[in-house]
Amino acid sequence: MRKTRLLPACLTALALWAGPSGAQELVDLELVLLVDVSGSVDAQEAELQRRGYANALSSRSVVDAIQSGPHGRIAVTYVEWADDTYQVTVVDWSVLDGEASARAFATKLAEAPVSTAFWTSIGTAIDYGAAKFDNNGYQGLRKVIDISGDGYSNRGRPPEEARDDAIARGITINGLPILNSRPNPWGGLPPLDLDNYYQQHVIGGPGAFLLVAEDFSTFGEAIMTKLVKEIAHAPAAGDGTRHAALEGASANPLR
Repeated sequence: MRKTRLLPACLTALALWAGPSGAQELVDLELVLLVDVSGSVDAQEAELQRRGYANALSSRSVVDAIQSGPHGRIAVTYVEWADDTYQVTVVDWSVLDGEASARAFATKLAEAPVSTAFWTSIGTAIDYGAAKFDNNGYQGLRKVIDISGDGYSNRGRPPEEARDDAIARGITINGLPILNSRPNPWGGLPPLDLDNYYQQHVIGGPGAFLLVAEDFSTFGEAIMTKLVKEIAHAPAAGDGTRHAALEGASANPLR
């Protein structure tokens, strides 16, 4: 009789010990990709960004980096953002652990419709990205937000406030500023010191870095190199260092 009474109590204690993390899948990295589709990004540039991410995520270099980790898998979600009311999860959390899963993610991304909004709210985008880690079903060795964009924040919460709150939660924010010489759709010139702006106001956390894309035409190569660095957790030359070299990694998609 005593054993019968103890059994429910033991099961309850076991459930409490396991906790919510007992159901979480272990991964090497939880990665939120935040991609700017604000008014300064025209339709052609938005397509170049989307294609760059799709090709990079299914490249041999990125898949090799994923499989080199202790668990051999990462969890990724892709979000497009603009003003403080526009954040769209294009592809939700997915595990990438090899060629098939990488291609499947890239296919979903390439097939999703592209839309844009007018203003730019980097701080709100970071807040949205940080919230994506909550109860996502994964437990990663690292949590990283990768944010790309071609302009200053001009709406919503200051980006440095959102950055500091994310860092306090153990999240690293890396940046990919796009130094674009083309006028935006309404004729204005893009900022030429965006790399310094990202370094001072956007990136932060352990090992944080930025890698500059000199324009949208080189965006695909830059994002592929950046993803390899993030996934493989290659040591940076210092927090916030500008990395302009592409380091010779291959951007060819898997066949």
